[in-house]
Amino acid sequence: MSEGTLYDKVWDRHTVTTLPTGQDQLFVGLHLIHEVTSPQAFGMLEERDLEVAYPKLTHATVDHIIPTADQSRPYGDDAAEEMMAELEENVREAGIEFSDPNSGNQGIVHVVGPEQGLTQPGKTIVCGDSHTSTHGAFGALAFGIGTSQIRDVLATGTVAMEKQQVRKIQVDGELGEGVEAKDVILEIIRRLGTEGGVGYVYEYAGSAIESLGMEGRMSICNMSIEGGARAGYVNPDETTYEWLAETDYFQENPEKFDELKPYWESIRSDKDAEYDDIVTIDADELEPVVTWGTTPGQGVGITQSIPAPEELPEDKQETARRAQEHMRVEPGDTMEGYEIDVAFLGSCTNARLPDLRRAASIVEGRRVHDDVRAMVVPGSQRVQRAAEEEGLRDVFEEAGFEWRNAGCSMCLGMNEDQLEGDEACASSSNRNFIGRQGSKDGRTILMNPRMVAAAAIQGEVTDVRELPEAEVTAR
Repeated sequence: MSEGTLYDKVWDRHTVTTLPTGQDQLFVGLHLIHEVTSPQAFGMLEERDLEVAYPKLTHATVDHIIPTADQSRPYGDDAAEEMMAELEENVREAGIEFSDPNSGNQGIVHVVGPEQGLTQPGKTIVCGDSHTSTHGAFGALAFGIGTSQIRDVLATGTVAMEKQQVRKIQVDGELGEGVEAKDVILEIIRRLGTEGGVGYVYEYAGSAIESLGMEGRMSICNMSIEGGARAGYVNPDETTYEWLAETDYFQENPEKFDELKPYWESIRSDKDAEYDDIVTIDADELEPVVTWGTTPGQGVGITQSIPAPEELPEDKQETARRAQEHMRVEPGDTMEGYEIDVAFLGSCTNARLPDLRRAASIVEGRRVHDDVRAMVVPGSQRVQRAAEEEGLRDVFEEAGFEWRNAGCSMCLGMNEDQLEGDEACASSSNRNFIGRQGSKDGRTILMNPRMVAAAAIQGEVTDVRELPEAEVTAR
């Protein structure tokens, strides 16, 4: 087993005891909740006459079901209104801080936590959402949990888990033109598979990772779960600390920054740390990656050919055949030129301010294709305000994009933003499973934000490197 890694250090520091099941009971430093997975857990507490053990270590927001067009109450969808009302009641009774739409801080839970400084290195963080791995970008151990575990964390401040192995993914080199963090993680999942990380957490390292800003690191850690890993993280460094210093928490508590920084430094993986596995990737060789199938692992470089099923491992061939039939693609073709109907810029993977800036640099001075409906959904109200102040909203709207309010939106279609019929969507989100975006016949192609912007303009999957990048003047 691994030794001396950040994972080992933080895990050991938060272990309360080892349970008879062999699992470790971990103290939870931050519990993030939202409207979809928490109501049942609160109901379980009420049945047992239990209270929330650590309300100050719990933070709530609303993201999955909230409409991104008309957010007036009551919501048009009865189920959405019911979930929202129940969350409001639960957090009020428990004394939990709530980033609700009236606060100006509402947004996708994995955007809200980092931007407010709630997410910090060396914390254990849990949430009833699989993409909680996002927070590992800060050097935290962040796990998605189920409803019964949400109940346990609310009641005790702890969660039972089995320790995993640690795989170091070393990405060295320099990302080329048009290549982003999203392409790095899509390539990792393509190589290792959607089940390749089962039993592991991923430590992302190397010069290409270190050169990324926090937003890029979050994009990579966000999709760790798509590769089967239990979590993913990046060791904290000066890039991490610069981000944290500007957040609400440390602006309001500057003395805490100096107090905590030695701890953050101490949990970094040792230079001689032992790993259970090491994978190396050359960033210089990467190009924009798009998916051709119905899992995030079915991806290919934009200039590369879609594989024939028989070229793949035997256990993946039938899945590939079904995926190619659903997506209407042929082996030997490239994804370039694949016609789209919808372009979606959003999700907890790629809806932060730098993501929108990069997409806007492609959009400015151009028009969305006549056959495409395109939308931008900022990851939080703060991102939305900042983008509007920079003039990015104007850039997108002048090009023909819809500018929406913050929420998960079309990433999972648990709201009004859904694909219709067999529409094909160029999406900056994290999953392309059949039905993920609201229609069982819909087709989702995952790609980075600039690639989404290029597809929206051209009406088809396009190599963004072939489009000149305009300078966004409103900054």
